[in-house]
Amino acid sequence: QVQLVESGGGLVQPGGSLRLSCAASGIFSSINAMAWYRQAPGKHRELVAAITTGTSTNYADSVKGRFTISRDNTQNTMYLQMNSLKPEDTAVYYCDAKITRFGVAGVYDYWGQGTQVTVSS
Repeated sequence: QVQLVESGGGLVQPGGSLRLSCAASGIFSSINAMAWYRQAPGKHRELVAAITTGTSTNYADSVKGRFTISRDNTQNTMYLQMNSLKPEDTAVYYCDAKITRFGVAGVYDYWGQGTQVTVSS
């Protein structure tokens, strides 16, 4: 059983910072690309940032220059450093990982349960 667990969400004032973490646990062969998504009330889930197994990253235009995605492959953990937060960043943030399992062909998509980020004064 593979699980992704997010942490680090909370309430922060505009201009503040938060750091989200996503830890993968269970039995698997490897973690390929990982990403953060978010979903605000009444809106579709959108890609925030993505990272390959190396250091290649991409970001939504709305977060470029403010958010930084990173990962620690030794800890099977991904991070999202969020600075200069705005009220429009308020959403549930989900982590996503493309995972290869032992003895099973293919790459499987796993999601965390989500963590709430609220930016408000």
